[in-house]
Amino acid sequence: MKVFFVSLGCDKNTVDSEMMLGILSENGHEIVYDENEAEAVVINSCAFIADAKQESINTILEMAELKKNGILKLIIVTGCLGQRYKEEIQKEIPEVDVILGIQSFDKVADAISAYEKGKSQNLFANLAEAPIAGHKRLLTTATHYAYMKIAEGCDKHCTYCIIPTLRGRYRSVPMETLVKEATDLAGRGVRELIIVAQETTIYGRDIYGENRLPALLRELAAIEGIERIRLLYCYPEEITDELIQVIKEEKKICHYIDMPIQHASDGILKRMGRHTSEQDLRDIIGKLRREIPDICIRTTLITGFPGETGRDIKILERFVRDCRFDRLGVFTYSAEEGTPAATMPHQVPEWIKRLRRNRIMKLQQTIVFEANEALVGSKLEVMIEGRLPEDEVYVTRSYKDAPGVDGYIFVQSDRDLVSGDLIMVKVTEAKCYDLVATEIISD
Repeated sequence: MKVFFVSLGCDKNTVDSEMMLGILSENGHEIVYDENEAEAVVINSCAFIADAKQESINTILEMAELKKNGILKLIIVTGCLGQRYKEEIQKEIPEVDVILGIQSFDKVADAISAYEKGKSQNLFANLAEAPIAGHKRLLTTATHYAYMKIAEGCDKHCTYCIIPTLRGRYRSVPMETLVKEATDLAGRGVRELIIVAQETTIYGRDIYGENRLPALLRELAAIEGIERIRLLYCYPEEITDELIQVIKEEKKICHYIDMPIQHASDGILKRMGRHTSEQDLRDIIGKLRREIPDICIRTTLITGFPGETGRDIKILERFVRDCRFDRLGVFTYSAEEGTPAATMPHQVPEWIKRLRRNRIMKLQQTIVFEANEALVGSKLEVMIEGRLPEDEVYVTRSYKDAPGVDGYIFVQSDRDLVSGDLIMVKVTEAKCYDLVATEIISD
């Protein structure tokens, strides 16, 4: 069949979508990029927070209208929304033909075959099973970088988060499977691997009895063709001296770490079910910067958690001002049904959540601009992302920038360069979150 694919949500979902696309292609289905040309649509949905949930619902409704108008024959929903709300989707949107659970998305081609035989059925496997992995992926990112999902699920049970319910307990992908996948990706031109999971730092604990992320990173760094390895979603309490040492020693590992902390007020952290205090966070940030002076630290925060007071926000602002994060994002708290936080007293009004988020982001904007101004005159190695012909500049990323969430460096060069090339540049101008540079041509 001609299949149109919609992938929503996080980069972990992106990996699942790429595996599904690979499975569909291997089974003879044609991937099309216009829903009006499709016979079937697969929607890999998200239900992490309210906005993501609404986007998924709206997308399903849009596809349902196409089916009503005779354009589509088959609608398949997978991902978190399908896992969580399968009964509601079946009842409220009868145009949806098949729902595949989190542990059944690899059956997407089977679902189409069953539909063609008049035997459509929803598929939901046990969330305790080993994560789906090892399928050849059809990359949806640029061809020079790819996400690598090393585990499924989560054991942390933060009070605001529905992920353990949606995706089950933490299950690591065996190391040999990941090394084989990375080798295949390198052979297809991927130069940067971006390591993701709900939490990357405890990789391997469930199947090897100990954290094996450092060992995995060394294996990946040995693969020919891989030039950069980037770490996302490292919980601060699980960042060990061994992990820090590997980042220091392995030249291919970016001096970059995404470390979600969510807040800095001890009272809020406790109610969130987090396993750190403000002092713990200061200690690990200090250690990272002592051991790796040029490390780029990204984090995420939540404003408006139940019970958050003006004093809590002042603590958070002071913390952000002191720690001067290189990259920072702020979300307003979203009350998700089925989580302990959703029933907590003293829920914060939406307008206050947004006001507090804006205060933190305004502070961070100043911090980033000052840091970027300090980079003027410095030299950086950057990876080519593309070119803006109208401006006659290349769009690039340094080790400090993850795709899609961080800034860019706009580089002037007279050479013909292609995506994935690594070049040296000199920073000439700071533009808040982005930089301007010129290529350094060596003799």
